[in-house]
Amino acid sequence: MVFSSVGFLFFFLPLVLASYFIVPFKYKNAVLLLFSLIFYAWGEPQYILLMIVSILLNYGYGIWIETAGSRYGGRKLVLASAIVVNLSLLGFYKYANFVVDVVNTTLHTNLQLEPVPLPVGISFYTFHALSYLIDVYRRKEEAQRNLFRLSLYITFFPQLVAGPIIRYHDIAAQLRNRVFASVQFAEGIQRFMMGLAKKILLANPLGAVADDLFAAAPGDLSTASAWIGIVAYTGQIYFDFSGYSDMAIGLAKMFGFEFKENFNYPYIAGSISEFWRRWHISLGSWFRDYVYIPLGGSRTAPWRLYRNLLIVWALTGFWHGASWTFMAWGAYYGVLIALEKAGLEKLLHRIYPLNHIAVMLLVMIGWVFFRADDFDYAAGYLGAMFDVRGGHLLDSHALSLLSLNWFYFAAAVLAAVPIYPKLVRARLNPPLARLRTAVLFLFHFFLFGESVLYLINSTYNPFLYFRF
Repeated sequence: MVFSSVGFLFFFLPLVLASYFIVPFKYKNAVLLLFSLIFYAWGEPQYILLMIVSILLNYGYGIWIETAGSRYGGRKLVLASAIVVNLSLLGFYKYANFVVDVVNTTLHTNLQLEPVPLPVGISFYTFHALSYLIDVYRRKEEAQRNLFRLSLYITFFPQLVAGPIIRYHDIAAQLRNRVFASVQFAEGIQRFMMGLAKKILLANPLGAVADDLFAAAPGDLSTASAWIGIVAYTGQIYFDFSGYSDMAIGLAKMFGFEFKENFNYPYIAGSISEFWRRWHISLGSWFRDYVYIPLGGSRTAPWRLYRNLLIVWALTGFWHGASWTFMAWGAYYGVLIALEKAGLEKLLHRIYPLNHIAVMLLVMIGWVFFRADDFDYAAGYLGAMFDVRGGHLLDSHALSLLSLNWFYFAAAVLAAVPIYPKLVRARLNPPLARLRTAVLFLFHFFLFGESVLYLINSTYNPFLYFRF
């Protein structure tokens, strides 16, 4: 699919920037909206109408929620109706085939449904719409009467198809007015370059290793190969998704918007709870504020706390995809975080620095379920990792992969720890500070040049999170 290529985003950008800065401010939102719709329609033209229908529905619902009276639960009923409509659209396209398969398996029926393709980014723009409606309901923001502004919030192309999930109240003021500064633009370019390099120079090569090993039957893998595969996937999914988030944040800066961070070096976490405070921050905070806290959060009886955690994590797993393995992945983290609330987190901190190793081990076990298509494969792969078959520890394929890819693994380890921000923020005397600025300038353009060369020689650069 053409739309899944990072190359299109890369070559699409100069035209957008040129058009954006030529027009007066009052037309800038219209330019961004137009190009956002073109960006989406380029690869998914059959679903552009679905997104427009979603925008119009939520535009009307926002005004209705704001103007509805409270008598007989009016505002609450309107909000409930809006949530049902939005989730029904998401549910049909994302879960219809899964539901039919479950019904056929459970009731031994033979219901038939043509495969329903998943519109790219539907999970993200649905959550954007729900954020807007709930913020209006809670009176954090007024309903948006300007259809173009609301449309831009939902469709803004940097974060449209793979996040981060932007809250309406975080961006509402910026939709009305924003200041353009050369420093902000320069920061945006640097951030975009770093994100592009993460994706192209780290996620793609690591993904090639992971795809090679996860394509094999678990019984054909040595223990070393299984570990190489899951370590590669652990790096791939982080650099792929955080790379896209960096690119989105950088692009937003170029257009005068400020987005919140979505990743904060999660692989240095000392507990599972901390890992999820650092990983996909926008999704975690969305579920916290719109699901977990309304359920009672942590200020409740212990059994309710554990129930709330399990509900939130079951929904988090299901949000990622219509698969029992995603559900198991969500439940896995729900149980782990519940155990941490019960005292495991304190125990982990007592065994520092071994707690970091324990967390990474638990995270990689979770990624097996996330990556596997079914439980049999996940069980077989875990069996290969922990050598329950016995004796098949190392093979020539594992040695070959290590010899060919050791540089990518080493670079991934360095990039996954906060060395770069510490170098950037370190206080230096003026001569050294100027030298650092020059070195960083050259470093960014070196990464950019390498990324462009890779793009020229590559034809397929999909982002993992496009399918969620």
